[in-house]
Amino acid sequence: MLGRTEAPDDFAVQIADSVESFVLAVTEVAKGDEPGSAISLLLLAGGRLGAIEDVLPEDRFEPDAGPEPDGVELRERLAELLAPIDVYHEVFDPYGPPEKPSAFRISDDLAGVVSELSHGLTHYREGRVSEALWWWQFSYLSNWGSTCTAVLRALQSLIAHVRLDSPLGAVPDGADTDDDGLTDEQLEQQAGDLMAAELGL
Repeated sequence: MLGRTEAPDDFAVQIADSVESFVLAVTEVAKGDEPGSAISLLLLAGGRLGAIEDVLPEDRFEPDAGPEPDGVELRERLAELLAPIDVYHEVFDPYGPPEKPSAFRISDDLAGVVSELSHGLTHYREGRVSEALWWWQFSYLSNWGSTCTAVLRALQSLIAHVRLDSPLGAVPDGADTDDDGLTDEQLEQQAGDLMAAELGL
């Protein structure tokens, strides 16, 4: 028996367009193209999802969306591209109990967000609009909203360091940085060169 298909309204179309644009942009960035403003635009879509009432899917149980795409290649390409600046530090929950900043990877975060968004896109493209909106809203509140915000904050901080000619801070002891034998000065120079190239400086 085929599942019911729903005609998307303007809101659903706009959210789906933002999601698809982000997935495409990250894929193109992994190939070496310009990043544009994909993360900011996605967060605007997420803010709209978070502001509306809870979306209720048509079906009680989530229909099978098929096999999940393998994000390993995307993650590896991003990690290679972002090697000098891939690791950043973030407090997971600023309103939770005091904790030390944890190390994260931009490549892991972006690949994970693409995977979550693509899951919803599968539902959307197969006509399960409410299921797609429910998934995007739930995953925005539970994961990719905070993840994208953290990545955007890390990138903004890096741009500020480059534009203000301010050295990057020392990496805390025990942080997972995949020691590649480079000194802090060399890593800072690589990060500066990378961002200067992106900004056309």
